[in-house]
Amino acid sequence: MTLRENVLAILNYQPYEKLPVVSFGYWNETVEIWAEQGYISKEDAEGYKFYGDNSEGDRNIMKALGFDFNWNSCVGSNVLLDPCFEVEVLETFDDGSRIIRDSLGLIVKERPGVTSIPAEIGTTLKGRYEWENLYLPKLQMSQNRVDFDLIKNLPSPEERQIPIGLHLGSLIGHMRNLLGVEQLSYLYADDEELFAEIVDTLCGLCYDCAKLMLETGVQFDYAHFWEDICFKNGPLVSPRVFEEYIGPWYKKITGLLNNYGINIVSVDCDGLIDSLLPTWVNNGVNTMFPIEVGTWNASIAPWREKYGRELRGVGGMNKLAFSKDKEAIDAEIKRLKPLIELGGYIPCPDHRIPPDAKFELVQYYCDRMQNLRLGG
Repeated sequence: MTLRENVLAILNYQPYEKLPVVSFGYWNETVEIWAEQGYISKEDAEGYKFYGDNSEGDRNIMKALGFDFNWNSCVGSNVLLDPCFEVEVLETFDDGSRIIRDSLGLIVKERPGVTSIPAEIGTTLKGRYEWENLYLPKLQMSQNRVDFDLIKNLPSPEERQIPIGLHLGSLIGHMRNLLGVEQLSYLYADDEELFAEIVDTLCGLCYDCAKLMLETGVQFDYAHFWEDICFKNGPLVSPRVFEEYIGPWYKKITGLLNNYGINIVSVDCDGLIDSLLPTWVNNGVNTMFPIEVGTWNASIAPWREKYGRELRGVGGMNKLAFSKDKEAIDAEIKRLKPLIELGGYIPCPDHRIPPDAKFELVQYYCDRMQNLRLGG
């Protein structure tokens, strides 16, 4: 069986020969450090920069470590603003920090040396005028949003060694990136009609692009959403609002996917996602990724007890073990084995591997997982 066939068998609760060793990339700083230490080439580090999942650099790094493939090996379309805003510096400070208007119109404060998400200051999308005059013209459907040359050159399912996913974009995470968390919350209370219109525009664009890609006749092995709409204490949007406004769009898109034979649909959402799980599961999103262990000890086990075999998972390996020792890796693999035996689940470091990870420990993890024996 190919890796592709093994992945699909596992997620469909069918017999398989090998558990794939799955990656979800690294922080930019991680590959820089590994290149400085001589574990990978500077060219591969540079080629991976800015999260180049399944790029040549990523594939070379995965080969050096022992990973089989990156779950984010997807082909997508342009469901963002087209064109984006030009990045504009609005104010600079003596310490080198600055306030900018980013490419999505969000106003943020950047601080030198800080690699986390910039602090939100405000948004260009202040109301209906800005929506209709500055944003809506950039969110019109066009065939130019799909790279047909890229799609037609994808290997056929029979030729593939790894699965290829259809990236669907984002139904709510992109909206958060346009408005910011605070303004997203205020907008629903202040102008529910505009809130609904923005949702329908963004989600409709994701649907139309997915439909156009599927109509090419190219077969995809799974489909994948990106949302990142939770943090460590729960969702950044009301679960009720999420279910009412976003749930129907998940159902419409997953229905389209099912019509084209795609039954594995995953969502990338960081944070504590439990209160959003019902909306996903009830509307056809059946694979959670990356299952962040974090401070809340996320695991597929309690979800499986609650939602049954309809809920699958990719992720849930505690990446913090990579900064410790072999004993920590062995303990983590021991913890994962009964979860793997539940079926419908493939371990993967729970998010991008951070800069304190030791290259040789990631190699050790991959080697142990490549030779993992289940049962008994």
